[in-house]
Amino acid sequence: MTEGRCMKCKKQVQMKDEAETTFKGKAGEMRAMKGVCPDCGTKVFRILGKK
Repeated sequence: MTEGRCMKCKKQVQMKDEAETTFKGKAGEMRAMKGVCPDCGTKVFRILGKK
């Protein structure tokens, strides 16, 4: 499981229902993980780095 920062809870959480995705940033294609906070249900996003 991947950790990410929940902006609503303001703490590091273990993502639930995580999935890897890519997005276009200034530095080119970047990888990221999207998931859900297990405590409050808010979307959690963590940037992993270049592809």
